[in-house]
Amino acid sequence: MATLLDGKALAQKVRAQLKTKVDKHKVTTGRVPGLAVVLVGEDPASQVYVRMKNKACEEAGYKSIVNRMPDSTTTEQLLAVVNEYNNDDSINGILVQLPLPDQINESEVLYAIKPEKDVDGFHPFNVGLMNIGADTLFPCTPYGCMKFFEEYGIDITGKSAVVIGRSNIVGKPMASLLIKANTTVTVCHSKTKDIASVCRQADIIVAAIGRAEYVTADFVKEGAVVIDVGMNRKEDGKLCGDVAFDEVYAKASYITPVPGGVGPMTIAMLLANTMKAFEAAL
Repeated sequence: MATLLDGKALAQKVRAQLKTKVDKHKVTTGRVPGLAVVLVGEDPASQVYVRMKNKACEEAGYKSIVNRMPDSTTTEQLLAVVNEYNNDDSINGILVQLPLPDQINESEVLYAIKPEKDVDGFHPFNVGLMNIGADTLFPCTPYGCMKFFEEYGIDITGKSAVVIGRSNIVGKPMASLLIKANTTVTVCHSKTKDIASVCRQADIIVAAIGRAEYVTADFVKEGAVVIDVGMNRKEDGKLCGDVAFDEVYAKASYITPVPGGVGPMTIAMLLANTMKAFEAAL
C-alpha cells in the first residue's frame, strides 16, 4: 500500500513559509512580491486557474494583478501589455496564461517576457540555464514534483526514472530536473515502443501524457514512486489522472492523488518563483 503524497498539505506549508517571508520583507523593505497574470479570452479551465492563482497570491500577501483581455486581442496588443509589466518595478513575475487564441504568436509573446520575470520558467534563456544544471526559475509543475521527494525524504540519487510525455511545459523540464538530481532518466512518448515494459524497470514514474488512467498496474514495479501530473475528466464527469489510481496504489511505495496532488503544488511553486524573482531584484 502506497503512502499518499499530499500536494494540498505541502502546498499550504510552502505558502505559509512564503507568507512569513512576505511579512518580513514588508517590514524591512516596505515592498512585497508582485505577480501579473494576463488572461486572453474566455477559456473555462484558464479562468479557474487564474482565479486560484489570484486567491493564492492574495492569501500570501503578494501584490496581484489579473489583466483580462478579449478573445480578439492581437499579438501586438499583448506584447504591449507584457512590455508594460517588464518595465514596472512593482511586478516581479509575469505569467501569460496558456493556451492563447490562434491569432496570437505564442512564442513571440513568451520570449518577450524578461527572463528574470519569467515565473513560468518557459523563456529559452531559463530553459537553457536549467538544461546546463544551473539555478534559475524552473517550470512550476516539474518544480512542484521535485518538492515531493524533498518533503517526504525520498532519496532519488542513482535511481531509474521514466517520464511519460515530452511536452515543453512538463515532460522535458521534468527530465532535466531529475537529471540534475542525479537520477537516470528515460523519456517515453507517443512513438515509444512498449511503454509498459520501459516503465516496469523504473524506480520513479512521472506520468504527464494527458490520457485518462493510461498507467495501469502492469506499468509499475513493486515499490515504485508514482507522480501523476494528469488532469482528465471521465465520462461520468469525475476528475482522474493519467494513472489508474486504485490498482497502482496497491503496488507503489508513494503516489500522488488526483485531485490534491501535483495541482496545488504548481500554484505554490509559482508563488515560490515570484518570491525568488522579487528577492533577486532587491
